[in-house]
Amino acid sequence: MASRGGQQQQGEGVDLATLTAQQLSAVKKQLDGEVEHLSNSYAQLAAAQAKFKECLRVVQSGSSSFDKSKSILVPLTSSLYVKGNLADPDRVLVDVGTGFYVEKDTKSATTFYDAKVKELAANIQGLEGIVQAKTNNLRVVEEVLRQKVIAQGGAGAGAGPSAGQAASAA
Repeated sequence: MASRGGQQQQGEGVDLATLTAQQLSAVKKQLDGEVEHLSNSYAQLAAAQAKFKECLRVVQSGSSSFDKSKSILVPLTSSLYVKGNLADPDRVLVDVGTGFYVEKDTKSATTFYDAKVKELAANIQGLEGIVQAKTNNLRVVEEVLRQKVIAQGGAGAGAGPSAGQAASAA
């Protein structure tokens, strides 16, 4: 069996060796849920960052590539577009959140989207560390649970009265 210090959950200070197999199963289930939720959040942050990067790319290339005389397709829904013309290629409407749009020049829009991309990158990096820590905690819990199940399997074969009591308590 591993040392007790190696079996402690980080941050909480709970000695996993003192928990029953049932309690370890509950902890594992909780950690599984947390890892899944954090992984979904990570994917959503990455998708939002990709969206902002695309906005940044379009704004940066926009004023030089847009011409007032050329028509563009304006999305009304994800699959419905109408033709339109740009009134001023150097001014854009920026969605600043919760349905609010602000008119900005392309330089200000570039600054806005660049800041959003950097902010999301920092959030993603922080979340990566949390996901890794939770995943490591999950591995430790799984290992201790596996050892408990193996020990209880051997205890049921007649390893002694104290081991049998531990197996029946779980």
